[in-house]
Amino acid sequence: MSYFELFLLAIGLSFDTFAVSISGGIGMGERPRWYQVLKIICFFGLFQSGFTALGWGIGISVSSYIEDFDHWIAFVLLSYIGVNMIREGFSKETSISSINLLRTGSLCVLAIATSIDALATGISLALIKMTSVRAMAGFAMIFLITALASLLGLKTGGILGVRFGKRSEFVGGLILTGIGLKILLEHLW
Repeated sequence: MSYFELFLLAIGLSFDTFAVSISGGIGMGERPRWYQVLKIICFFGLFQSGFTALGWGIGISVSSYIEDFDHWIAFVLLSYIGVNMIREGFSKETSISSINLLRTGSLCVLAIATSIDALATGISLALIKMTSVRAMAGFAMIFLITALASLLGLKTGGILGVRFGKRSEFVGGLILTGIGLKILLEHLW
């Protein structure tokens, strides 16, 4: 996987965080202080990159047992995540609009919830035999892009609204599904 593909992967993973941050930004009655914003974006970035690294570690430990069909697993995992994100993008539910990102408990739960797909993505990265150097660069990219997406979501939450956030999940799903399809096609041809 090239660095550009890692960049696209990081963007795809950050869309759910972006959507939650938009909703959190809308829900903040007061303007958050700089240290509150820093806490929020670091939580999201660390959980997203940390879960990806954890998944990669798990994938490395089992890759020798499943290398004959690992590309199918990567395709299925990424496609499953992508299709779920696309489905959520079409959903009419807006249940995340009253979230409070200033409470550490809520922030932690949301950071974990938005990072579950990163765990499966990390497993997929290991299954395609990504080197540790490239993986570390990918984890750093995922952290930075997720933190930036969260910052952008917080700052523009009141302007863009929840509706744009739902569309962002659709785009993220298309990106992840496309990367999964590319992995499968590379191994088949």
